Amino acid sequence: MIESVRAAFSLPDLRKRILFTVGMLVIYRLLANIPVPGVNLQAWQAFTNQDSGNTVINFLDLLSGGAVRNFSVMAMGVYPYITASIIIQLLTPIIPQLEELSSEGESGRNKVNKITYYLTVPLALVQAVGQINIVGSSLGGAGLAGIMPNFGFTAELLLPTLTTLFAMVGGTMTAIWIGERITEEGIGQGISLIIFGGIVARILPNTARLFALEDTTARVFSIAAFLALTVFTVLVIVIIQEGQRRIPVQYGRRVRGRKVYQGQSSFVPLKVNTAGMIPIIFAQSILTFPPLLASFFVNPNNSDGGIFSTIMTAIASFGTQQNPEIAPGSFFAYWFVYFVLVVAFTFFYTDVMVRQQNLPQTLQRQGGFIPGIRPGKRTETYIMSVVRRITTAGAIFLGLVAILPGIMSLLGVILRIDGIEQSALVINGSGLIIVVGVVIDTMRQLEAQLLMRHYEGFIR
Repeated sequence: MIESVRAAFSLPDLRKRILFTVGMLVIYRLLANIPVPGVNLQAWQAFTNQDSGNTVINFLDLLSGGAVRNFSVMAMGVYPYITASIIIQLLTPIIPQLEELSSEGESGRNKVNKITYYLTVPLALVQAVGQINIVGSSLGGAGLAGIMPNFGFTAELLLPTLTTLFAMVGGTMTAIWIGERITEEGIGQGISLIIFGGIVARILPNTARLFALEDTTARVFSIAAFLALTVFTVLVIVIIQEGQRRIPVQYGRRVRGRKVYQGQSSFVPLKVNTAGMIPIIFAQSILTFPPLLASFFVNPNNSDGGIFSTIMTAIASFGTQQNPEIAPGSFFAYWFVYFVLVVAFTFFYTDVMVRQQNLPQTLQRQGGFIPGIRPGKRTETYIMSVVRRITTAGAIFLGLVAILPGIMSLLGVILRIDGIEQSALVINGSGLIIVVGVVIDTMRQLEAQLLMRHYEGFIR
């Protein structure tokens, strides 16, 4: 591997791509430290430093590449673009015009990408308002006025509010532009690398929190749990992410002109985890949406607002309290709903993706068939049954990875070890899925570049 890295840097064009990628990531990390106009950064950092277990804040911080902790102009990261891409992907088989564009090759895909960009802007604007309101509801008694005193839609606060919103939307579009430049002129998938860079940047500060625990027993157990969780989770992620079921395919003899092509044997690879971490993003979005709506009906200045206000306050704070001893009902409800949503969305998204590929028609058009299975409807039924069967393992795996912080919090209460839940927050399961996936994808791209130049790659 060392020889391969040295060979990669010895090639001028490949070295340029690697250095360009690193340079763009450095620029993104610099921009992630520029605070949003009008934010009280000291008050916000005081809150995030003492409330590392807030699942809503942690999820938003994950997708922004660590920018939420600084409440920077990059606080939304590329999440609006990811949301827009998922929406377009799900609408493609429903809307004939989008399906026609997606089948027109490169020009059609460019038009679909342009539609995705147009959809990203209003989504970013709505998310900016929602994210600020969620942050305000997470602050409890201090409310939004504690960190953003000039935010509101009254006449005197409209101008600073628009400045804040436009800065956040501009940061998102800049992050997307940086990601696109990395994809085209660098190495790896740019959007994924931006999230990857933010996750890796948080590892050292989060690890330092484990060593800063006052109780020696808690410190030793937390560090040991972090190492064991990381090694075990990475091992399982690699096995599940790379695992696939190969369905054998036989091609009949074909005659083209004067040449006769004999039948060949091949296979269709079906991945155990086709959906990646998209179900986790879906599930967190669904869990974040009700608190977002409820936060608009919470009046922090009126503590006695009746039953409606009490219900809205409870919904707005759903998932923010992660201590099973203080609020056991909310704790178990949150993680149970989270697990169920991740499993359900894994089956849903995998089903959509496989049906979009239209494997039965593709095989029939190329003269291929699965031995023992009739072409057409029978082939489709067989493929979907295999996909759903192997997706069960991937869905349960994703669900367990998603609720890992909750499992560690419960374990800490059972074992009476304070702070052990932080071992799952140094780099949580969702972050590990991204890190492992991005590393494998980037290594394969580097390997392809080296193999084109007759060098040995990274992966044996």
